Amino acid sequence: MSTLNKVPVTVITGFLGSGKTTLISHLIRNAGGRRLAVVVNEFGTLGVDGETLKSCAIPDCPEENIVELANGCICCTVADDFVPTVEALLAMEPRPDHILIETSGLALPKPLLKAFDWPDIRSRITVDGVIALADAEAVAAGRFAPDVAAVDAQRAADDSIDHETPLSEVFEDQISCADVILLTKADLAGAEGLAAARAVIAAEAPRPLPVVDVTEGAVDPRVILGLEAAAEDDLAARPSHHDGHDDHEHDDFDTIVVELGEVDDLSALCGKIEQMARDLDILRVKGYVAVTGKPMRALVQAVGARVRHQFDRAWKPGEARQTSLVVIAEHDRIDEAAIKAALGL
Repeated sequence: MSTLNKVPVTVITGFLGSGKTTLISHLIRNAGGRRLAVVVNEFGTLGVDGETLKSCAIPDCPEENIVELANGCICCTVADDFVPTVEALLAMEPRPDHILIETSGLALPKPLLKAFDWPDIRSRITVDGVIALADAEAVAAGRFAPDVAAVDAQRAADDSIDHETPLSEVFEDQISCADVILLTKADLAGAEGLAAARAVIAAEAPRPLPVVDVTEGAVDPRVILGLEAAAEDDLAARPSHHDGHDDHEHDDFDTIVVELGEVDDLSALCGKIEQMARDLDILRVKGYVAVTGKPMRALVQAVGARVRHQFDRAWKPGEARQTSLVVIAEHDRIDEAAIKAALGL
């Protein structure tokens, strides 16, 4: 079958908190008549991103077309989760015109692309494109990508120093696999930050890539949908640190879920999360907060020490009013007792 007869799939990747869910919410509302389906791969058992997207459901992307995979990294659970999910979406009536896959922030996109050669699905779907989101402010600050020249110089001076971190490798693999890079939170980075981020990406990319500045996920769908990249047939041009390996480890990261019950002061809780992120090197916090006396549920999202919150919907009848937060950090930095103490438990 030709690519034109296959359902196109857009893989949306990017580091934790880069804005993937915000982008997909925008695409759902601006699909240009396409009937969409969405696969969300959460890191951790609390389905915050999937729940957020389901609240955005419209006739062209109904709630049943939004599927969560929370059993582990999508690129490591191909046979158990990914393939059956795709088969179920393709069996829908009417069938989706386009599928969006939001990977977890820790997923390597290249092993996922290899899954599109799975015999049961390879004749029916194709990778329309891989979109990598990068937090412009963070990239400009050098937090997720190394200075290649400086690393080489330091390594030459001291062979015992390992300058590659798990975070940088994830970032580099996502950039290397992409067809388009979206520099998110452009408003926070400013002109100088954007220029610095573009320079970092240009240095890391294995080939020239289009880079688009984005704020709050607002990008014209024509820029990132309909690329017809057939990325599953172009793997050689998408190098990975893990080429030659059949899997990759996520033992460098860990996650815990903290239950708090109802919270009297949402701003105070956000202040505690910010301080905790600074003191304990927390990468990401996301979850729902039950605020005493408020009929609406609060959604809290933190990337490092940057914390945002909003009331997303009313609590449903019979739904337990409780605060549940997913906390993600590098494995050797996550301390459950210290996290709970920082949050007042």
